[in-house]
Amino acid sequence: MTKEIIKKVLVTEKGTGLALQNRYALEVAPDARKPQIAEAVEKKFGVHVLAVRTINVKGGLRYIRGTRRAVAESTWKKAIVTLKDGERIEQV
Repeated sequence: MTKEIIKKVLVTEKGTGLALQNRYALEVAPDARKPQIAEAVEKKFGVHVLAVRTINVKGGLRYIRGTRRAVAESTWKKAIVTLKDGERIEQV
């Protein structure tokens, strides 16, 4: 069973600041492990991964403007990947 481990590269203000330190933030599959994430990044972007840190981001309630409804956001997993010096991930 093959599935997509890397969902997307997170392009945020904090993520852009991390890129200056050779780190990149990625949204990954919730059940992905650190070695799997490192292997997927190396294969997809052709870089060498030195370290992977993961964070489970808890979903919460988001209130819809102008209504009295709340929508539940899902929980997702974020990975901070450190690359070898001089290498980078091209962000789309």
